[in-house]
Amino acid sequence: MTEPRSVPRSDRSPWNWLLIIPIAVPLLTPLYNMDSPRLWGFPAFYWLQFAFILIGVTTTSIVYQMTHRRAVSPSPAASTSPSEAGDE
Repeated sequence: MTEPRSVPRSDRSPWNWLLIIPIAVPLLTPLYNMDSPRLWGFPAFYWLQFAFILIGVTTTSIVYQMTHRRAVSPSPAASTSPSEAGDE
């Protein structure tokens, strides 16, 4: 059995630009430099830190799914033996 061929890797996908979002958003300090609004008694600073984590996980997952390349497997027609093809 032949092993699947892998496609040469290229990291030049435009989807990689989405990874700037979880880096840039926490740098915008006016977003969380306040005490209100409070969520379940926690000041905005604390629950926004958790929101930043969720933003990072979401964007990383999207970029991975959009840039992940699966190995190219041989076509099913190529895997049939000549004896099976002659039974028609």
